Amino acid sequence: MSDNSRYVGKPLLRLLELYILKALGELPAPEQESLDRLAPKLQAVYGGNGTWHGALEAAVHMPKDMPQQIRDLWAKNLEIAQAKNVPALSAQQFAEIFVDENLTT
Repeated sequence: MSDNSRYVGKPLLRLLELYILKALGELPAPEQESLDRLAPKLQAVYGGNGTWHGALEAAVHMPKDMPQQIRDLWAKNLEIAQAKNVPALSAQQFAEIFVDENLTT
């Protein structure tokens, strides 16, 4: 996980960004493995379905179709960038913006 000062005092922030990356199919394997090991602790704190992402969904009360909503918005943003002939956001940049604008931490 990251040691960036962005995450100091905000324990869910990086986890939520990783959730977004998972929804986009951009979650690096080492992060996935770490999160899988963390799943029981997250479930104990937040509930959920036994997975790390299920615990996060429970923690911030996400709708069941949140991964699809994320993918749809990502696709829309890629289309806008292409239409305007500007570089698209990286998956990490998108995750940070999405979390900042849509998910309470």
